[in-house]
Amino acid sequence: MTSSVKLLQNLLNYCSEKNRVIAKNISNIGTENYKRQDVLFKEVLNESTNSIIRTSNQKHLSGIQNSTGGDPSFEYVEDQSEEMTSGENNVNIEKEMSELAENTLRYKFASQKVGDYYRNLQNVIKNGGQG
Repeated sequence: MTSSVKLLQNLLNYCSEKNRVIAKNISNIGTENYKRQDVLFKEVLNESTNSIIRTSNQKHLSGIQNSTGGDPSFEYVEDQSEEMTSGENNVNIEKEMSELAENTLRYKFASQKVGDYYRNLQNVIKNGGQG
């Protein structure tokens, strides 16, 4: 499996987890003192970024370091802002819905690219490497 497909699969895993966290935030909009949560994408990129992304300047992506093996681990953060957007806690329904829409588009993109890769691979196998 190519490393770009692995990175796309990591993105799919991240999007699934992000969706779960967004749903949790939305479902707790009326829960008193609940703190909204988020998932950071950084750890997903650490899985294989340095080995597959080429940069034109050594300062590009300099904060990202290679990690070794295993499933991507997600970093969960709790929003500590004191702004009581919903009246009960700091969950802003407009922001959550916006992030949900963005996450859905990201998931659709990654799943389409992974599907394209496997369809192309299947065509190569069926045609014996010709066409």
